[in-house]
Amino acid sequence: MLIVLVALSCRLYFAWDYARHRPRQALSVIPFLFESGNIAHSIATGKGFSSPFRVDTGPTAWTTPVYPLILGALMRLFGPYSFASYVAAVLVNVLFSSLVCVPLFLAGKRIGGLWLGAAAGWLWAIFPNAILLSFESLWETCLSALLGAATLWATLRISESARTSAWSAYGLLWGLALMTNATFLGLLPLLMGWALYRSRARPWLGRAAVAIGLAAACCLPWTIRNYTVLHSFIPLRSILGLQLWVGNNPQAKVIWLGEQHPIHDSSEREKYVALGEVAYMRQKERDALGYMATHPRREASLIAGRFLSLWAGGTPAPVRDFLRNPSAWFRYVLLFNLGAASAALLGIFWLARQHSPYFFPVAVYPLVFPWAYYLTLALPRYRHPIDPVVLLLAAVALQRMTGRTGGIPKACTGAHTCDPGSRD
Repeated sequence: MLIVLVALSCRLYFAWDYARHRPRQALSVIPFLFESGNIAHSIATGKGFSSPFRVDTGPTAWTTPVYPLILGALMRLFGPYSFASYVAAVLVNVLFSSLVCVPLFLAGKRIGGLWLGAAAGWLWAIFPNAILLSFESLWETCLSALLGAATLWATLRISESARTSAWSAYGLLWGLALMTNATFLGLLPLLMGWALYRSRARPWLGRAAVAIGLAAACCLPWTIRNYTVLHSFIPLRSILGLQLWVGNNPQAKVIWLGEQHPIHDSSEREKYVALGEVAYMRQKERDALGYMATHPRREASLIAGRFLSLWAGGTPAPVRDFLRNPSAWFRYVLLFNLGAASAALLGIFWLARQHSPYFFPVAVYPLVFPWAYYLTLALPRYRHPIDPVVLLLAAVALQRMTGRTGGIPKACTGAHTCDPGSRD
């Protein structure tokens, strides 16, 4: 609880300091003028899940529904484009971000004991990305981080349970995660597969059917709605084609500043309206894949730049920017990100060397999840859903370097014998 309170205090202080230096009128409007905020405004004003570009463009599957629905409910309670709505949205983000400490602590405790859980929690409490994104970004970022940590902890727990009710809850958690951030789909088969493999009870087919069935059931109403209003099979979201294209075209840059996007570019918005969302996304996907196939050398350069940018906290030239930018805060954020990434790599190495039974589910977060962004766009908030696990791996490295390695379990034959952190 102390870690959660410190995390909460840090986020509230920075959010308050940010708000007091900016006009209330600006904060009432500008943070909402992106896709999630525009869709939330449509929801709050009775127009439904639609219009991601501040103009009436009809129904959309631009993003999964959970966070825009939360934001829309807040705007309905406190008024569209009001300072009260901004404050409410920030407080919700701050709460989500602070609560990440709980599943992160429990997962760390299970993997390597109390020290590891506490170290991971403290790193998250002072992690600058988590502090800044809680009030600078009105996206699902903080909720995604909470769900990213929760799915890891739940995966570690469920691997030791044969109860149908526990596997049902696990499936519902995945359903919520997918309806919040579609990119979690890349982790679902790996984590659920590992949990089923590790499960001590046989047969496992019934538990797999329950978990997968409930996760799919959470997504099914949204998929049906998309087919009904957009006349196309869109299981989660429609945005992939545009994401590929803005990151892979002759004018694409490693650091994307909103160029060629319908929300900023009026000509692209006109194409979107003329073609409709589904046809527009398919065209962009064809253009992007064609460019990627015919320009492999440039693609390799873009992917390398996005890789570095994602792990350096937003810059593809960390050394140059560190030397040129005199801001102590900028340098702290940059060094924290580089240190966390480097330490996480060491943490993966040490878990593998120790033959930890938890190596696979922890390692897949940083090794698998970011590929969706290496190939499209790399922004710091895109990495945030896996940041809690990155810091957990960094804590593993710290545990090793400080000699507190006794809690990291060796390889074992059964999941029920591998719980150094006792029951969570």
